[in-house]
Amino acid sequence: MKQLLVIGIGAGNPDYITMQAVKALNRVDVFFLMDKGPRKDKLIDLRREICAQYISDDRDYRFVEAHSPERERDAVDYTASVDHLNRARQRTFQRLINDELSDGQCGGFLVWGDPALYDSTVRILQAILASGACAFEFQVIPGITSVQALAAQHKLPLNTIGRSIEITTGRRLAAGQVSNTDSLVVMLDAEDAYQRVADAQTEIYWGAYLGTPDEILISGRLADVADEIERVRKAARAEHGWIMDTYLLRKP
Repeated sequence: MKQLLVIGIGAGNPDYITMQAVKALNRVDVFFLMDKGPRKDKLIDLRREICAQYISDDRDYRFVEAHSPERERDAVDYTASVDHLNRARQRTFQRLINDELSDGQCGGFLVWGDPALYDSTVRILQAILASGACAFEFQVIPGITSVQALAAQHKLPLNTIGRSIEITTGRRLAAGQVSNTDSLVVMLDAEDAYQRVADAQTEIYWGAYLGTPDEILISGRLADVADEIERVRKAARAEHGWIMDTYLLRKP
């Protein structure tokens, strides 16, 4: 039986790798790397660096790269575009598992952050199993998320005492999502949705490229720092060709 490991590799710092992940890395025969184009080569390079750092010298393994399908960014129906993307990724995963992994071997997907938070790898593997297109067993190894890294770098707890925390997307915030929570974590914000928060006294704790040498941190009242964050985000995206950022909004 083929084995697959979905390994959370943390938010960007190789030191975020857990001991469970290290043990998992040393079981893998074939690592599947999804190539998202030259602008995101750093994401591939980090995965290779992690393997070189933590896999024993006497361990034989190889990398197989495949083009990662992209979501149609201008699609009117967001949910349909995501479904279309995941079907395309499912076909890619099926090909990799069938063609590049022999029976009895172990394959590995190195997932940024944690496989359970805003990542579709587990969902896609479950869909492949349900379709009967491949036969394999898989295990999920948790990782440190950008949310945890953000809180650590800003030296704050995610929740206030006795209160709840909510995690949402920039798309939902931009669409006017109303939340009664005191602490709102926002991910995948491509639209500077924090600019639309009505209460300018709300505190924001923002971070980009968390855990990497390119890390940027800004915090303060929205009224004071929202324009700075927008300017810094724009400059960082222009410099690197991409940006991954996360922020926490906290009511005063």
